[in-house]
Amino acid sequence: MIESIKQDMLPRFSEIRPENIITLVQQAIDSNRRQLTGLLTQPGPFHWETLMQPMEEMSDELNRIWSAISHLHAVMESEDLRKAYNEAQPLITAYHTELSQNEALYRAIASIKTGPEFDNLNPAQRKIIENDIRDFKLAGIHLPADKKSRVAELHQQLSRLTTRFSENLLDATHGWILPVTDTDLLAGLPEQALQLAADNAKQRGLSGYVFTLDYPSYSTALKFLHNRDLRKTLYEAYVTRASDRGPDAGKWDNSAVMDEILKIRHEMAQLVGFNNFAEYSLATKMAKTPDEVLSFLHDLLNRSKPIAQSEYQTVLALAQKDGLSTLETWDMAYYSEKLRKSTFDYSQEDLRVYFPIDTVMHGMFILVNKLYGITIKKENNIDVWHPQAQFFSIYDDKQTLRGGFYIDLYARPHKRDGAWMDECRVRRLNGKGIQYPVAYLTCNFMPPLDSQPALLTHDDVLTLFHEFGHCLHHMLTKVDYPSVSGINGVPWDAVEFPSQFMENYCWEKESLNLISSHYQTGAPLPDELYQKMIAAKHFQTGLQMVRQIEFSLFDFRIHLEYDPAKANFIQTTLNDVRNKAAVVRAPEFNRFQHSFAHIFAGGYAAGYYSYKWAEVLSSDAYALFEEKGIFDRETGRSFMENILEIGGVRDPLDSFIAFRGRKPHIDALLRQSGMTETRF
Repeated sequence: MIESIKQDMLPRFSEIRPENIITLVQQAIDSNRRQLTGLLTQPGPFHWETLMQPMEEMSDELNRIWSAISHLHAVMESEDLRKAYNEAQPLITAYHTELSQNEALYRAIASIKTGPEFDNLNPAQRKIIENDIRDFKLAGIHLPADKKSRVAELHQQLSRLTTRFSENLLDATHGWILPVTDTDLLAGLPEQALQLAADNAKQRGLSGYVFTLDYPSYSTALKFLHNRDLRKTLYEAYVTRASDRGPDAGKWDNSAVMDEILKIRHEMAQLVGFNNFAEYSLATKMAKTPDEVLSFLHDLLNRSKPIAQSEYQTVLALAQKDGLSTLETWDMAYYSEKLRKSTFDYSQEDLRVYFPIDTVMHGMFILVNKLYGITIKKENNIDVWHPQAQFFSIYDDKQTLRGGFYIDLYARPHKRDGAWMDECRVRRLNGKGIQYPVAYLTCNFMPPLDSQPALLTHDDVLTLFHEFGHCLHHMLTKVDYPSVSGINGVPWDAVEFPSQFMENYCWEKESLNLISSHYQTGAPLPDELYQKMIAAKHFQTGLQMVRQIEFSLFDFRIHLEYDPAKANFIQTTLNDVRNKAAVVRAPEFNRFQHSFAHIFAGGYAAGYYSYKWAEVLSSDAYALFEEKGIFDRETGRSFMENILEIGGVRDPLDSFIAFRGRKPHIDALLRQSGMTETRF
């Protein structure tokens, strides 16, 4: 009988209530503390089985509890849940800081590293010990008591501030709406977006239409609304969220929060021996020095900026032809879409009818079956947090269960914006067998409306494939130790490699045939429309590249150059980056940084460059599939074994070389981006 994931292997979300969260977390922490005391007082030398294995299990048990709570906080927030989460988070932070500063634990692990057993351990076990010793040093294990206490205090402050940043952004995003009753003002808006605006109004008991700052509503309006004043109103509300400017100026302002986050990170880095947080961040990444990162980004900028400037001039010419004397930022998406339509007779909206969500999902599952031999099966009797959420199990080509994932695809109130993958369960070998890895895949697409299924744009499909790539990395691991299983232990500038790799399949006719068909007639994507899509593939690729480099340089420089003595440091640095990198100049009121959750509330601080860094790996890896065949099973097997299954055990560069037979070249990235091929 084929094994499947059962409910008893998973969280019961319906039983997680705000009033019991503190108790759940405190009990788990207290249990871990008691176990740790027992482990460290045992007689004789320390071994993997008597110390490290129990530590792996203790850590995982706590993570199992906290991951479900954190996930609910992100996708089903309420006032009570927010309060409980904010009360529980300091307990988690204090516990992890306490562990990282436990000298007895450090000495015990170090004794295994220097003992006779170490060389006989398997690679995963050795890697965990090496990572632990590194992380103890990064946490200040060598510091005197007063400085350790300061590090612990800073960790608590940072944890509170990053949570507050997220909550301010969530409140600001959902705290503003734009009601419209005059249908003449809505000219240009696609039918799908019009229905969403009507549905938004109905949900709020209003007549007419409502635009929100949820991305599906905002981005579509900015691209298609003819009315320039409405576009400006929406743009200003969106780019001033959680800031000192805009319609809700000061209400959920992240200005002081951001300043404090940078100040704390800088002090933490200096306390443990680094000059700044950028250097501290690179201690666990593929890139080793700030110069390496900056040289990489400036090289890409030098290659892409002339292309971006030319692309901008083309948009400007179209706007001027339309009578505009000045092309403002709230005009850019609108005229870019007009330019795409006039140049290629093509719009993303033309594709929606060919990407109903069920067809995309079904085709995506067939696609990974062709690549890796895996099979995906929907499970119906699993407890989920919302009626729109679903659960799937995943099997390999021997019909062996490998893991599962929840999927929650649509935007709604009280749900964090954006798209992400997170861990629910990590693969672990215990006394009962394998604990199968389980992922959360979360997006914020335009929801189904009336009797019509959810229809995706091609950009939505790219997003789904990207996050599913993260899921595969998490689920297909064969590493049995949580600390280096799946994405754990993988350097952050390599973690985007498998996700960006998957995006390539959204452009191939052979794979598009699997993931698309007209939602009403079932007709395949017409070749004429496909050819238009491919012709437009590199549309404004320079502008897109420059925008990502701008974000990356801003992130890296505020952490590298932080100086509390500099007045208005964050805005001043951003202005300087924009002066050197940006082609589309933001207006003075733009406060993009106040909603840059990746770096102020996520794991990308001094690491946003990772997206471009990993894209070099993903593009070059995909180039081998282009040579061998995009569904070549032998190449797929090699990618699965050398990249997806290896977890954080092996250096990502070694894994890439094992797959590709050489170090990565930038050629494929430049070619896929429509730029000149140049040897890296």
